Amino acid sequence: MSEEQNTQNPHKAGFVNIVGNPNVGKSTLMNRLVGERMSIITPKAQTTRHRITGIVNTPDYQIVFSDTPGVLKPRYKMQEAMLNFSEGALTDADILLYVTDVVEDPEKNADFLRKVAKEKIPVLLVINKIDLLQGDGGGDLAKIVNDWQNRLPNAEIFPISATEDFNVDNLMKRIVELLPPSPPYFGKDALTDKPARFFVTEIIREKILENYDKEVPYSTEVIVEKFEEKENSIHIMAVIYVERDSQKGILIGRQGSMLKKVGTQARKEIEQFFGKSVYLELFVKVEANWRNRENKLKSFGYIQ
Repeated sequence: MSEEQNTQNPHKAGFVNIVGNPNVGKSTLMNRLVGERMSIITPKAQTTRHRITGIVNTPDYQIVFSDTPGVLKPRYKMQEAMLNFSEGALTDADILLYVTDVVEDPEKNADFLRKVAKEKIPVLLVINKIDLLQGDGGGDLAKIVNDWQNRLPNAEIFPISATEDFNVDNLMKRIVELLPPSPPYFGKDALTDKPARFFVTEIIREKILENYDKEVPYSTEVIVEKFEEKENSIHIMAVIYVERDSQKGILIGRQGSMLKKVGTQARKEIEQFFGKSVYLELFVKVEANWRNRENKLKSFGYIQ
């Protein structure tokens, strides 16, 4: 008798969506829960732009985790699309993880929080970064927990440290307990619903975020135009789009030095990710004001 047919211990499966404001550690938590590097992590806000899926499989259950962009007040069309990803996560989840941290103002994006408070599905409120509490951390934490209980009275609260891997196991156990009985939604060997090209673009974007300041990293989009995989190697050709000629100059750097640095860092990480040698070619093109152009946002995958 298979797991799905076993009526006493039926197979469980569900969608667990991770939402919250920028920079609270959603992507770090996602990677911990999945046990793989799915989401890019940098100290900068708004690093996650799409919903990124990571799938955890055992013989008894399948969890489809979804990391979402940080909730923000949109300033241009791309951020409107990012907010749509986050708000969409409220409508198609079996379990919702609302992530905050010990330093965040609970009043930030109160409108979104009110939507979370109305949810009928299980909401697990994750208070991250408790390793930052100094001195009488227990007293501080008790106050923070109490404040959040008043805001989300129906939520179960889990204080954690995603970077220190503290209490993440207990959070995972509770997620498994709350999963509804269901056959798996994806094949049991699936890690994500995203294609390989997607993770290449994310790794290149991560290196751009790490190496450039101010507006440049937020004005870039990466598109993989060639992904040719052989048994032991991959040939990748990617285009980095920017909005202005001045940004193109900064991105390339003196005699191509900055682009070469980004390419080298990205290539090493892509090789690690796929376990193959990689030949990576990077090009930079100007696409004026692409973040506000609907046709470009469609071609870049922000709008369906």
